[in-house]
Amino acid sequence: MSSKENTGIPGSSKSMPFIKPEPQEQRLAPLTASASQQRLYADVKSASTVVKPEPRDTTRLPAKQEAPPSQDVPGAASQTSQDAPRILYTVHKSADEIEYLPEDALKEGLGMVRMIKQNIKKLELGSKLRKEVWLREIESLQSQGAPTTMIAVCGATGAGKSSILNAILDDNIVPTSGMRACTAVVTEIGYHAKKTIDGDVSFLSEQEWREELAVLLDDLVDEDGNVKRSTDLRSDAGVAWSKVHAVYPSVSQEQLVRLTVDQIISRDQRIKNILGTTKHITANDSKTFGKEIGKYIDSKDQKRGDKKDKKGKEKKDKEKEKEKPKENILSKFLKDNSGKKKDKDDVDGPAYWPLIRQVNVRCNAAALSTGAVLVDLPGVADANAARNNIAKDYMKKCDCIWILAPITRAVDDKTARDLMGDAFKMQLMMDGNYDANAITFIATKCDDISCSEVIRALNLDDDSTLEGIEEHILECKNETDEWKDKKSEAEDSARETDKQLKQIREYLAEYQEHLKALETGEEFVPRLTGKSKSKKSEESVSAGKKRKNTRGGKQGSSKKRKSEINDNDHMSVDDDDDDIDDDLEFSDDDSDKQSVPEDEKDSSDNDSDSESDSGSESDSDNENNDDDEEEEEVTAESLKVKIDETKEAIKAARVQLSDFRKQRKEASDMLASLKKKELKAQREKNAFCSLKRSEFSRDVLKEDFRVGLKDLDDAAAEERDPDAFDPTVNVRNYEEIDLPVFTCSARDYVRLKGQVKGDGDPTCFSNVEDTGIPEMQKWCHQLTVSSRERAARNFLAHLKTFTNSVRTYVEGIGDVTETDRESLREKWESMMPDDDDLEGLAYGDGWASSDPFDLPLLDALASGNPLAGGLYSLQKKETKLDKYGEPVGVTPRLTRDFRTVIDNCVNDLQACFQDGLEEKCQTGAENASSAALQTSDTFAASMHWGTYRATLRRHGSWRQDLNVELTNPFTRNIASSWSKVFETDLFASFEKAATATINKLLAEVEQSAAPGLKERAKGQAELCLEEANVALRKTLDVVRDAMNTEQKEISRCLAPHVQNQLVDGYDRAMEERGKGSVARQKAVFHDYVEDIKDEVFQGAVDVLMGRLSKAAEAIGKALEESLSELAEKIEVSIAVLWEGPRDDPSQVKARTEVIVSMSEITEQIHLWMQAEQLKRLASA
Repeated sequence: MSSKENTGIPGSSKSMPFIKPEPQEQRLAPLTASASQQRLYADVKSASTVVKPEPRDTTRLPAKQEAPPSQDVPGAASQTSQDAPRILYTVHKSADEIEYLPEDALKEGLGMVRMIKQNIKKLELGSKLRKEVWLREIESLQSQGAPTTMIAVCGATGAGKSSILNAILDDNIVPTSGMRACTAVVTEIGYHAKKTIDGDVSFLSEQEWREELAVLLDDLVDEDGNVKRSTDLRSDAGVAWSKVHAVYPSVSQEQLVRLTVDQIISRDQRIKNILGTTKHITANDSKTFGKEIGKYIDSKDQKRGDKKDKKGKEKKDKEKEKEKPKENILSKFLKDNSGKKKDKDDVDGPAYWPLIRQVNVRCNAAALSTGAVLVDLPGVADANAARNNIAKDYMKKCDCIWILAPITRAVDDKTARDLMGDAFKMQLMMDGNYDANAITFIATKCDDISCSEVIRALNLDDDSTLEGIEEHILECKNETDEWKDKKSEAEDSARETDKQLKQIREYLAEYQEHLKALETGEEFVPRLTGKSKSKKSEESVSAGKKRKNTRGGKQGSSKKRKSEINDNDHMSVDDDDDDIDDDLEFSDDDSDKQSVPEDEKDSSDNDSDSESDSGSESDSDNENNDDDEEEEEVTAESLKVKIDETKEAIKAARVQLSDFRKQRKEASDMLASLKKKELKAQREKNAFCSLKRSEFSRDVLKEDFRVGLKDLDDAAAEERDPDAFDPTVNVRNYEEIDLPVFTCSARDYVRLKGQVKGDGDPTCFSNVEDTGIPEMQKWCHQLTVSSRERAARNFLAHLKTFTNSVRTYVEGIGDVTETDRESLREKWESMMPDDDDLEGLAYGDGWASSDPFDLPLLDALASGNPLAGGLYSLQKKETKLDKYGEPVGVTPRLTRDFRTVIDNCVNDLQACFQDGLEEKCQTGAENASSAALQTSDTFAASMHWGTYRATLRRHGSWRQDLNVELTNPFTRNIASSWSKVFETDLFASFEKAATATINKLLAEVEQSAAPGLKERAKGQAELCLEEANVALRKTLDVVRDAMNTEQKEISRCLAPHVQNQLVDGYDRAMEERGKGSVARQKAVFHDYVEDIKDEVFQGAVDVLMGRLSKAAEAIGKALEESLSELAEKIEVSIAVLWEGPRDDPSQVKARTEVIVSMSEITEQIHLWMQAEQLKRLASA
């Protein structure tokens, strides 16, 4: 190999897709000076009663990584691990041998960070500021990992979300069976490297359940205090009863009327105890996971039985049959089997699905390995406000949105414009997400196909490929008919031959018995051969052929003949039975055995009708004609001749029967083969029609998306300037907008993959790729590419500048006089020199100090505060002051200049918001106020009075949201302007000003340097500027993300504001009772809206603009903190010019080793950056 793999980290894996930050070491002792002090502190900590750390933190204390150096470096001296640095990354010789992946770049980079950290520990860093800045840099680098991409999965109930998700995950992880909670609970599915499936089921708090229970009770009781009819589970009362009864099965509807919320909650302590908790589930496979999570999210209605649909004895019998399996199932779930009573209580006990607020699942699915997080959002509105809020929060946080719908709706033109309401589309536009990069449409259930309908709708009759498939199907059918006839003929002939064999064997047996009787002198009464000559119609044994046509005669009863025909017909048409060969058994199976009297009995018992008849005729002849003389004398010789003739006939018949069997076997095999061919051809036809429909649907959806986007743009343009609006002018090039559309069949995919046992064969697709699921799995990776590559690129850039900073400091600046150094130090160092700086202070992870019994640390431990004298004491830096008492040096100077830049940025943001949005908000408020009454009245008239009351009871937010509809005119007016404001680079001027400030200071430092230092100062200033630019870009990425998140939050504040303003009106309307109360409710709310509408929407303007102004101020504070750290980093970088080298021999050696290590790391970073560029060029 051209690269050497490092073995310093046990269990490291190059193919590991997700990189966790390096496990943090003991963070409670930032001033431990040595390994002995660390052990001392650990002993003190273990002996004291301190707060127990969380389990995940304890697992992150890497005992293996802190092992003695002798375990990692054989032959090493018995020293601390700091003196024996390990190789923690792979060393490559060229970029060509690196197969670049962002995850690998992050993993290798984190190994380099650990190596840098080990190297720094060997150095005595005299400057407190340098220690703080470098520690902060290391922590920042270690905290970086692969980013996640949040994908919200939306779709109506029945869209097949759960099935699609399970197919993408290649496992049955998402609950699908009989769990109503799945349609109302947010389920987040993420990745972890473990082989187990982990889940967290979080429950509503007691307060949240109280609030929901109060609303549910109101839904169950009418205005007269009587229980509403709840048999219709789709009604408000039905939904409410199903939830309350699930949680409190022992409480009847009549009892609910008399109980308060507190009384209901106090009835079951189990429910009270589970509220506000989170249940953790870990399972080794999805089947076990489904069983465990089913305890909480499965409905128990099926276990209790349906009493209304069962009557009388049948009901009791069925219930008895169900009792035993119930107990067996329950015994598997119960850890403590404490008798039959407990089992019965659990069956009739509460179901927990109405109490769930969220489910988090983590699994080892390959589709999620690159950082995609799928969030299954509720398909219908839910009564619970907490769950609704969670869904809304995810919509704000999500990076991408998947919209699912059955493909039949797309074919019927029920497309994106119908699935996404105006409010939803406007919100997406305001979020900056209404474009082809953030929305994906998925048409599901592509295996649900009617070929005739698709062929007719898409005019595919003349398609050559389809014609070829149909010709093949027709050929298979024609061949099937031909081979069915051949099979039937072979079966009929075989049966005739078999009958003849039976008859001939009977004659043979009688001849042999007769011959034996003659030889022994015993009396013999013939049964078959003793007929008189007058009955010439009897079959001749010697020929063995005269009975060949008896089947077509009229012997035997008509009933038996009809039964025989029916049997034959069944055999001949049963082409679906592949094992039909076994249905026909002929007497030839025993043909190699000699006939004996017992065989005669068996044969006579199995004779056909004709044989029975002839047998009875023979018996009759023997009885009636005992005294008749036989025409022919029977001798031993004649019997032997007949026996030989009969045996020859049997041989001939057996050969003939064997031929017929072969013909039948050949026909059966051909029929089975033709059946498979026909089924395959039919699947090809189904797949062809489905793919054609998918192609058509994709085009329809893409075009509808473009039309929907143009409608929004035109509406915004008309709002901006009605007089200049021209609908023929496009705001953007809509032809370039290409909405990602996928068509999928989850059902056929899992059948082809064998994911679900016993689910049958696929009905449409024979190729896994045609199901669309592999394409969706690739899309999961594709959606994360940009964020992963950006994160890896930024990480490597940050690591490169930090490595250069460390190397520059260690290398020093060469032969410079102490006078020149002190001149720069005096002017630009911001901290007073300290003796401790020269000797080195104990710092986190044992940096610099060699005293194993550092007194300040022992004092801190004794006082019970390990932070005392640690990081906190380092922050008490003595800053240099000028004669006016003002701080001097690089850090104070930059901090002052940055503060001015930040103030200007905040002012610019506020002015941008005011200029771009305030006027639009005022107009939007007027529009919303003007339309409020009509909107409210239309809303009330559009629904059943019971639904309207349920909406009032929930303050306007139920199956439809009146608050959102009231704000739609406001939102519509500002959507386009809002999007434009936040699509612009709000921080471009700030970045420019901050960079200019840094350049100005560096130029002054270079100017003030002595002639012998000027060239070095210039080079160091360039390195410093590069490092500052990397840090500044990182800071700007953070504040841009923060502003984007905040604007999403602010843009959603209108509906909650309107709801809060209208709460009194909702409550007043609900106070109306009695006859005519519905009309009075509508009138009361109408009047309230009319009185308060102007105040409501003008207040919305104030709320919106006020929150934007506060957001700008919050951004200013965040920038101030980040730039303060940047100022310190710049001083540390430039301080190389005045900090002299240490003359200690051990430090000289340590510096030499660090220089070599930093040079190698710099080279490896360069190779990884080159590899990334090569990959980008190759994919371009």
